[in-house]
Amino acid sequence: MAQPVTIALDAMGGDLGAEMVLPGAGIALERRPDIRYLIFGEEPVVRPILARFPKVAAASTFIHCDVTVRMEDKPSQALRSGRRVSSMWRAIEAVKKREADVAVSAGNTGALMAMSKFCLRTLAGIERPAIAGLWPTMRGESVVLDIGATIGADAQQLIDFAMMGGAMARALLDIERPTVGLLNIGVEEVKGLDEIKTAGRLLKEAGLTSLDYIGFVEGDDIGKGTADVIVTEGFTGNIALKTAEGTARQISSYLRAAMGRSLSARIGYLFARGAFRQLREKLDPRRSNGGVFLGLDGIVIKSHGGTDGEGFANAVEVGYSMVRNGLLAKIAQDLAVYHRAGFVAAAAEPSADAESSMTGVK
Repeated sequence: MAQPVTIALDAMGGDLGAEMVLPGAGIALERRPDIRYLIFGEEPVVRPILARFPKVAAASTFIHCDVTVRMEDKPSQALRSGRRVSSMWRAIEAVKKREADVAVSAGNTGALMAMSKFCLRTLAGIERPAIAGLWPTMRGESVVLDIGATIGADAQQLIDFAMMGGAMARALLDIERPTVGLLNIGVEEVKGLDEIKTAGRLLKEAGLTSLDYIGFVEGDDIGKGTADVIVTEGFTGNIALKTAEGTARQISSYLRAAMGRSLSARIGYLFARGAFRQLREKLDPRRSNGGVFLGLDGIVIKSHGGTDGEGFANAVEVGYSMVRNGLLAKIAQDLAVYHRAGFVAAAAEPSADAESSMTGVK
């Protein structure tokens, strides 16, 4: 019988804190009975809420923490004041000490990333971590990264993101050789920033067996599911994510307004309730909640701060799946193969053909 998966929860993170985290923990426990929790938070706040969820309490160990990282805290400020005493730090530290398999927080993203990188450090060969999320597409789901951790990225960092995203697709989507595309302003090789073109050339030349690099993809390819993994830097990725979330809410609002506009529309809705229910489920951002911090020597999951218990449960389940499917081992394996092949962007010199294609001149 498999060992339980121990999940460290920052009970104070998010807009509602424990009022959202603990119901979410209960939903995830119902789905995954082999979960065990380490719950970190302020005892006067957490204990009364935990008492309402006896199954969660029975599967948990509670640890009191004196400090809560606020949503408005700057990362540097949170790192100074919250080290070793905040619920966020203690949850991450439990992963470092191997007391927990994964940490989940809905708290301040910048603070969570700063603490995670400081406490866990990055994997060998990784300069910067990335946040990866599951993106609903017309073909199913794709992994998209980075969606907010690294503003700007050089060619080597984009390659690292591709390797880590491919490993996540193998672990979570059960795809043996995932397709990978670099997000660009066009699919032509002469378009885009030099960093993107260099990364694309090196990925093409590497001939990796763990992933299938298909070239550049554009913004509309994300929703189409053109690639299993979409790679970009954090500034662009975060804008794409927020735009998609806003568009989903906009479509839902339009549909609600249209269905209530007339008697015939309301009658039509009654006949099409099943179809509209499926559409609502696909557009529900809670289903894809849970960003994975890739590149760290440990698994940390960031939940949306404004989600509810259902959304937080999905973030917990993402962490559970990462552990059960050996995410860290797959990332380390793929990176080792790539680095042994000697494809390092900083040291690579483009060939004459590659150089002419990058400049658009033959």
